[in-house]
Parts: sequence; structure tokens; C-alpha cells
Amino acid sequence: MGVELRTQGIPFETEKAIFVHYRGVALPGQRIDLLVDNQVIVELKAVKQFDPAHLAQVLSYLKATGLRAGLLINFHRKLLKHGLRRVVL
Repeated sequence: MGVELRTQGIPFETEKAIFVHYRGVALPGQRIDLLVDNQVIVELKAVKQFDPAHLAQVLSYLKATGLRAGLLINFHRKLLKHGLRRVVL
């Protein structure tokens, strides 16, 4: 995915470290798969179907970063369009 973003001239960061806060405690070790143009969080999966935990993960990243848009991509689907889920805070 990074190759295509780079080819298109779209800025991005991979494995961006963030702190998620839980009950006032910063939890280190959380990493965003892709942060595109400092605006969209992208989490990449290869699972039969999305789990509620996947959505919760993206929502917690959005809250921690103050961003509003996220995208869950599941590469385990025959058609990529069937493995996309847009998440908005």
C-alpha cells in the first residue's frame, strides 16, 4: 500500500506510535498501521470478517489522535471493496 501512496505523491507514515489514554493512564506501544496525510488512520487486516474489536481499535486511535476519519481494510476478501469499512468519529 505504501508503494502506491508514494507513487501517487501522497504523504504517509507507517507504524506510527501513539499513546492511547485509559482512565487517565497513557498506554504506550500502540501503533497505527498507516497515517495518510496526517488526516486518515488506516488499519490493515487479513481476517474472515471484521470483529467489533477492530472497530474499537480504530475508534480509540481516532480519539487518541484527535483525528476524525479512519479506514479499516480487510485483504482477506475476494473484492477489496467488500473489505472496506469507513470509520468517522
